[in-house]
Amino acid sequence: MDVAEKRDDSSTSPGAMEDTPLMRELTRDHARRRQLEGLDFEAPQRTRIITVANQKGGVGKTSSAVNIAAALAMGGLQVLVIDADPQGNASTALSIEHHAEVPGMYEVLVDSTPIAEIMQEVPDMPGLLCAPATINLSGAEIELVSLVARENRLKNAITELLEQREHEGLPRLDYVIVDCPPSLGLLTVNALVAAREVLIPIQAEYYALEGLSLLLNNIELIRRHLNPDLVVSTIMLTMYDARTRLAAQVAQDVRDHFPEQTLETTIPRSVRISEAPSYGQTVLTYDPSSSGALAYRAAAHELNSRTAP
Repeated sequence: MDVAEKRDDSSTSPGAMEDTPLMRELTRDHARRRQLEGLDFEAPQRTRIITVANQKGGVGKTSSAVNIAAALAMGGLQVLVIDADPQGNASTALSIEHHAEVPGMYEVLVDSTPIAEIMQEVPDMPGLLCAPATINLSGAEIELVSLVARENRLKNAITELLEQREHEGLPRLDYVIVDCPPSLGLLTVNALVAAREVLIPIQAEYYALEGLSLLLNNIELIRRHLNPDLVVSTIMLTMYDARTRLAAQVAQDVRDHFPEQTLETTIPRSVRISEAPSYGQTVLTYDPSSSGALAYRAAAHELNSRTAP
């Protein structure tokens, strides 16, 4: 056998094939599928209120909010998604009506309408509820300025909802997940004041850590002046491309800075995750066997397995 033949033979050997990014991804997905099959999540001791926030747009914030919520509901938990972003993308992804005539979070924040009156059940997803955002919410930033205790409007509404459900003997909500705008206005401030935990999705790309310090400074200001219980409990790497050294380096940098908060599970860059909202679905129902769906289910399981702060 000459040198060329030896080189060809080694490139197609089983060991060489197993070490490609594609083979590693397939192996990981197979292991995740077996681990998650038929798995029920353990309910937390009390309702966990988590705000999904990042002032940088395009990092998978809304995708993470709705898919984590859907994965928790698939694990047998009771979950409410509050769409506090006037764009209403979370409502779209969950196939919830949110045209201007539909009562939504604007009425809750400005008119003090109870959340119980505006939330809707998510189709084909038992245990998952959504409080929608309509275009009217874009005016709430201005109208909230003149209201009493304007930073506490959402916190008070959630507290009222939880007490009402307990009083009426309804199932306790295990999670309330708030999706907020990619900016630090009064809507985001309300979301941060209402929550006990912050989940920050970080894109595994060059500018990932840029702007994160600003977000953390703003969270610290909220904690110091408005919500002393607030903590950054979870950081999740999104749009992760295992084929690039850059993604691995960014992931390592994030884990070095935030070893306790960063999830082991990374969310891959995926066409399926991007396509799902246009069909009014999460990736978990749009393509349940895809890498993106399995990753969000694994991330939700990891999040739920961690002790709440």
